[in-house]
Amino acid sequence: MTESEGGEVIGRLRLRLHALSDLALTLKHVHWNVVGPHFIAVHEMLDPQVDAVRAMVDATAERIATLGGSPTGTPGALAAERTWEDYSVGRAQAIEHLGALDVVYSGVIRDHRAAVAATDGIDPVTQDLLIEHLRSLELFQWFVRAHLESAGGTLSTGSANGLSEAGHAAAEQARRQP
Repeated sequence: MTESEGGEVIGRLRLRLHALSDLALTLKHVHWNVVGPHFIAVHEMLDPQVDAVRAMVDATAERIATLGGSPTGTPGALAAERTWEDYSVGRAQAIEHLGALDVVYSGVIRDHRAAVAATDGIDPVTQDLLIEHLRSLELFQWFVRAHLESAGGTLSTGSANGLSEAGHAAAEQARRQP
C-alpha cells in the first residue's frame, strides 16, 4: 500500500472509530433511559451489544496505529468530525428507543459498507476488519428490528428517516396494536 493509500485508509478508519465510539455511547444511553413494559428485554439486550461495539472501537483504533496513524478517541474530536445527528431520544418507551436505534444502526452499517468498498484492492486487512464488524452490526440491527417488525415483515417505523421521527412512528404503531 502506498503512503497516500495508507493515509486514505487511516482517514476512513478514523470516521469509523468515531461512529463506533458514538454507537457504544448511544447504546449505553438507551440502556439507561429505556422504560415501559419491554424495559428488561431491551435493557439486557443492549449490554452485550455495548461490549461488542467497544471491542470494535479498540480493534479499529489498533488498526489505525498499525498503519502508522494516531487514533483519536476524545469526545471533542468525535463531536467535531462526525457527520450524523446526535441521538435525540431521552427517557422513553422501549419501542421509541428501538425505532430511533434502528436508524442509528442503518447509518453506521451504510457507512461501514462504504468503507469496505473504498478499501477493496487497497487494504484487504482493513476490509476484513470492517466486514467482521458488519457481521455483528447487522445481527444487532436484526435484534432491534425484531421488536419493530410485524409478522408480515413491515417495520413499524415505516419510511421515517430521522431519529425522533422513527422513534415516534414506532411508538405510535405500538399504541395502535391491540
